[in-house]
Amino acid sequence: MSTSSFALRRAPDLTAVAVMIALCGVWGFQQVAIKEANSFIPPMLQAGVRSLIATFLVLIWTRTRGVPLFQRDDTLPAGILAGILFGGEFVCIFFGLSLTTASRMAVFLYTAPCFTALGLHWFVAGERLARTQWCGIMLAFCGMALAFADGFLHGAPQSASTLRGIAGDTLGVMAGLFWAATTVVVRASSLARTSASKTLFYQLAVSAVMLLALAAVTGQTHVDALPPLAIASLVYQAVVVAFVSYLTWFWLLTRYMASRLSVFSFLTPIFGVTFGVLLLGEHFTARFMVAAAMVLAGIALVNRRGGNA
Repeated sequence: MSTSSFALRRAPDLTAVAVMIALCGVWGFQQVAIKEANSFIPPMLQAGVRSLIATFLVLIWTRTRGVPLFQRDDTLPAGILAGILFGGEFVCIFFGLSLTTASRMAVFLYTAPCFTALGLHWFVAGERLARTQWCGIMLAFCGMALAFADGFLHGAPQSASTLRGIAGDTLGVMAGLFWAATTVVVRASSLARTSASKTLFYQLAVSAVMLLALAAVTGQTHVDALPPLAIASLVYQAVVVAFVSYLTWFWLLTRYMASRLSVFSFLTPIFGVTFGVLLLGEHFTARFMVAAAMVLAGIALVNRRGGNA
């Protein structure tokens, strides 16, 4: 990609900030929706159907807007890789939510911005962070660590429930790594030169095939009659999250610096924990309030004007 192309990507303005806050709310609620539907739809089947529905929505969207998806542009290898990484993220999320709470998954998943900023710093020109911004990431990461530690201060360390929770938390961190790797691939490869719609199509289509195949291999294909809540959850995941919010996210990536945008994702665990407490009755402690304050301070530092990017 040319230097002029990178110059088009700027620090987030008020519009980008408002859109990112809205996206964080949407993504924070996602963990609650998945956990509710996990009781009625096997995790891998739910994830695969979600991606499949969203794939068809992207096809309809691009067709009505005249956006080409199937022309030769040397993006296929990178697109397949991005789709596999994207699918891996949701394998970890959906399995992890059967082991840990929605609140904890929201927190652990959003270690992704730390990994993303680090990856972009090393692999993508124009995405370097200044010292103050690195301090912001470190502060936000410390806030995350405090939130993680809070979960380990409850229950007997060797109990089955604690071990299940640790496994679920680990899957949450792995999901964050997959998400960060996907973002770096998108920005560091030929996908950076293609449309947001095509990038999203690659991720959804490849992950749909991958997740539905895993559902078949693991025997997660049986579904009884679905209550309205499970159907609403699936529709929310496929239409609002996997289609509208992801398309908006990739649109933002074409206009603003990804490292600055990604750090706003630290707001999502705050929304996620809040929704988990209000809607699922999950536990909320004063320690998380301190952790949230550290995360918000970190975001302010990372988005401080004046440092070289």
